[in-house]
Amino acid sequence: MSVSRTNHRFATPQSLSEWLKPRLPSDSLASWGVKPGTKNVHNLWLELSEGETFLADSTPPIRTVSVVTVRIIGKNNQILVESHQELSDGGVRNRCRPLAEKMKPNETPEAAVYRAIKEELGSIINDGGLVRIVPGSYKEKVEERNSMSYPGLPARYVLHSVDVTVDGLPEGEFCTEEVEEYTDSEEKRAADKAVFVKKHFWKWEEIDAECVV
Repeated sequence: MSVSRTNHRFATPQSLSEWLKPRLPSDSLASWGVKPGTKNVHNLWLELSEGETFLADSTPPIRTVSVVTVRIIGKNNQILVESHQELSDGGVRNRCRPLAEKMKPNETPEAAVYRAIKEELGSIINDGGLVRIVPGSYKEKVEERNSMSYPGLPARYVLHSVDVTVDGLPEGEFCTEEVEEYTDSEEKRAADKAVFVKKHFWKWEEIDAECVV
């Protein structure tokens, strides 16, 4: 049977878990939401329900995600990097990468850039924080690697990279609070059980630093 993207809508996180069990190593699935820095099956169910993630009907399934990577360029050849995140379960997830956000269905990279900046940096920049996309900076590539959020679940990332400048950001290290995800979602009950980011911690790095390659 050929491997294909599944359009099956899982009615509950439990039904997704039952579908995953025969397709993933048991020790991998059991680590979700338990191993520091990982997410749980409620998170994956929300991603599927929101159309942010697709699963291939294979063993193991392959999770395909479109991600916008926003390289915020600052002074003196520096780029804004998210050093780590504070999670709702008390855990810490190391990041060491530019701002990145999963894209919504049918969302353009440009629209995703503005949404990502508003959601992750909006608590520190005011409405006058002008965002400028650097002309000609857009790049697209595909990477396949194991997911840190869901151990044992291979991932295929379609990466859309854009350089921008943003007015009103601090020059030193700072943190921001995440805008609550799924606030208007029908899946609010599941969202309450998901692991989410409470705070983002940011710093400026040289563009050619190892952390941001």
